[in-house]
Amino acid sequence: MTAAPRCLYRRAMGLDRITLAQFRNHRATRLDGTARFNLLVGENGAGKTNVLEALSLLAPGRGLRRAALPDIPGKDGDGSFSVSAELDEGVMLGTGVRPERPGRRIVQVNGAEVPAVRLGEWLSIGWLTPAMDRLFAESAGARRRFLDRLVLALEPGHARNAAKLEGALRERNRLLGEETEPDPAWLDAIEVQLAEAGSDVAKARLRLIGLLSDALETLPDAPFARPALRYEAGGPIEADALAAALAAGRRRDRTAQRTLTGPHRDELAVTMAGKDQPAAECSTGEQKAMLIAITLAHAGLLDPARPGVLLLDEVAAHLDPVRREALFDRLRSGTAQVWLTGTELAPFAAITGEAATWRVSEGLAERV
Repeated sequence: MTAAPRCLYRRAMGLDRITLAQFRNHRATRLDGTARFNLLVGENGAGKTNVLEALSLLAPGRGLRRAALPDIPGKDGDGSFSVSAELDEGVMLGTGVRPERPGRRIVQVNGAEVPAVRLGEWLSIGWLTPAMDRLFAESAGARRRFLDRLVLALEPGHARNAAKLEGALRERNRLLGEETEPDPAWLDAIEVQLAEAGSDVAKARLRLIGLLSDALETLPDAPFARPALRYEAGGPIEADALAAALAAGRRRDRTAQRTLTGPHRDELAVTMAGKDQPAAECSTGEQKAMLIAITLAHAGLLDPARPGVLLLDEVAAHLDPVRREALFDRLRSGTAQVWLTGTELAPFAAITGEAATWRVSEGLAERV
């Protein structure tokens, strides 16, 4: 086995000394000597995407598969799993579950337990997977989650605001669903919390879409289809106006048994700029190209002072040579560490000389 070349890139923006223990089919996997480009190659079902999923759990949230914690540990283990990695600054990040509490996620920074939302302060992680190819044809909720993940990579505090919004929304819906009329004063207090957190969330989404739109505007329509983005608010954006709208809609919301106004009903509208056609009506190939364009534009917005990681699952194999070369060129111009998966090395010929490569087989990763 040979070590990957290090001369082409400084390794200041990524993860190293990565370990997976009892994580799906990875009983004990360690990845050392990472580079700017990192390739995981192997047959379908070998465990490549499992590595990407493990890395995605070093960000706030449920990871790229949105899996429930009890579904992640390996079948022959004790119900626990762990993932850890070192940032180039010497900071150790870790997450996992213990066998006695399989439903409770543990997050650590340098060995000290911290809330999961704190992970966003240390690292920006984004991903693109085959399951996202139909994002534009799925529910608005899927696009909101996608949008929030992009926001979080730029604004770590977004995770806290989103959690506050979710908590206040859940409490308001509970009160509205009770058989007896809820106390108006209690609803007032909950709606103020919901409006303040909701306003912060909505404004952050709006800022992100503005930045992405500016970045996409400078891109040509080829080789990747250029998307045009629009933010469709689910209610007033300013906190005072949102609180007033919530108060005015109590009777309607009580009848519906849910809150019908607010950023939890936001929509990310996407059209293909060259055709002025809604993304949902475009071909699967066009939708994938627009997703890649958004992902690359977003990677260009990352703060170079904060480590960034981009996980691309089975992306290169489905691109023609022109688009593949354009993808690699764009990735080179960014600051994020990149992880790519594929069933063979051929599609990555243009970057194998500058990449760290592992062959993955039955949950084992061997350096190539």
